[in-house]
Amino acid sequence: MDALIETLNAKLTQWEPDVAEAVRQSISEIIEMADRDLLDIMRSRLVEQEVLDLIDEPETR
Repeated sequence: MDALIETLNAKLTQWEPDVAEAVRQSISEIIEMADRDLLDIMRSRLVEQEVLDLIDEPETR
């Protein structure tokens, strides 16, 4: 885990400020959900967005 923290710390200083802040916010949300034991029941935003994208795609036949 220390390697992950070191990598994240280095990246946060390299990224544009708005990207770094978005990452900080996402990590904070994940920590809060983990503290509440909600990670296993929450749908991933990425998966949810992928489903919505599939629904919006025009049918190709």
